[in-house]
Amino acid sequence: MTLFSSPTCFHSHRTRLVLTEKSINVEIVNVDGADLPEDLLDLNPYHSVPTLVDRDLVLYDSRVIVEYLDERFPHPPLMPVDPVTRAQFRLALYRIEKDWYSLAEKVEEAAEKKQSTRARKMLEESVLASAEVFDAKRFFLGDVFSLVDCSIAPVLWRLPHYGIDIAGSSVAIDRYMDDVFSRPSFQESLTELEQEMRQ
Repeated sequence: MTLFSSPTCFHSHRTRLVLTEKSINVEIVNVDGADLPEDLLDLNPYHSVPTLVDRDLVLYDSRVIVEYLDERFPHPPLMPVDPVTRAQFRLALYRIEKDWYSLAEKVEEAAEKKQSTRARKMLEESVLASAEVFDAKRFFLGDVFSLVDCSIAPVLWRLPHYGIDIAGSSVAIDRYMDDVFSRPSFQESLTELEQEMRQ
C-alpha cells in the first residue's frame, strides 16, 4: 500500500491520521509543490494528493480514502455500526468539508490579504460556534475517537499557522485539542513541517 501525501495538506494529514490510528503499514511518498512524481500523474487524473494505491485500487479523494481504510481495516472501528448514527457521522463529515475545509482552503489560497482575513474570521467563528458540541462528549459527537475527529483535528492543529488564536475562548475546545493532540497516533501522523506549525 502506498500513499502519495503532501507534508502540509490537511487532506493528507487526515489520511495519515487514520493510517496511524489503525497502525496500517504503508509507504508514504511525500509530494511537495508542483513537481509531481510520474507515478502519481499516471494514477490520478486530477494529479492531487492524497492518493492511495492498494494493489490495483487507486483512490484520490481523502474522504473516500479514509472510509475505505476504516472498512478494509475494521479494528479499531472509526465509524459507528448503527446505520442511523453512521449517517449522522457522515453528515458531520460533509459539514466539516463544506464549512471548515472550504474556509481553510480559502485561507491557504487567498492571494489578497482582505480575502484571507475574511476567511480566517469565518473559520474562527465557525469553530467557536461548535463549542457546545465539543462540550457534550469526550470526542466530537461521541465518546470514541472517530473519522470525524480525524477530520477536525488537522484543521484545529493549523489554526495558529492560519493566524487564528482561539486559546482560552472555549474550555471545551481547549480540552478537546489537548486530548486529541496528545494521542500517540496524532503525534505520529505529523510531518516535520506540520510540527513546525505550532512551534
